[in-house]
Amino acid sequence: MTVTVTPEQLAAAQKANVEALLTLATTALDSVERLVSLNINTVRTSFDEAVAQTKAVSAVKDPQELASLSSAAVLPVVEKSLAYSRQVYEIVTGAQQAVSKLAESQLAEINKNVASALDKLAESAPAGSDVAVAAVKSAIAAANSAYDQVTKAVKQVTEVAESNVEAATKATVQAIGAAAKTK
Repeated sequence: MTVTVTPEQLAAAQKANVEALLTLATTALDSVERLVSLNINTVRTSFDEAVAQTKAVSAVKDPQELASLSSAAVLPVVEKSLAYSRQVYEIVTGAQQAVSKLAESQLAEINKNVASALDKLAESAPAGSDVAVAAVKSAIAAANSAYDQVTKAVKQVTEVAESNVEAATKATVQAIGAAAKTK
């Protein structure tokens, strides 16, 4: 009742693991590259806008003009901050989805290998052990079902949270816009 693993099976498993690791590393590096690019562009744009705002403030001739200039600067800053946050969120979410996809494919492969090993074990098991093998298969199926349900629930919660954040963002921009107009 032994299950043997051939060198070819070990080599194939090692190759699959290396490919999965490379995919994970590539996803991480791509995400970091996008974040760094976003940050560099944001800093560059913010610096240019700060210089322009400083020049505009230095050219102000009366307090009312200064107040008007300050009020006009608030909404664009908030909108740009929210846009930046959305872009960071999209990058991180994209990376998370790629990692989840990889994890799901790895889990599917593990499940396939476990099922195959159980089938081989059942073939060489002594008489009467088929009940134990069936129980293990049932437990694995139940665990997979629970995993699927949790994954679906997490996706639903994420979608609700995303829509709530989007609604709150729009409300914030509108409130700041309305406050800036009343000044």
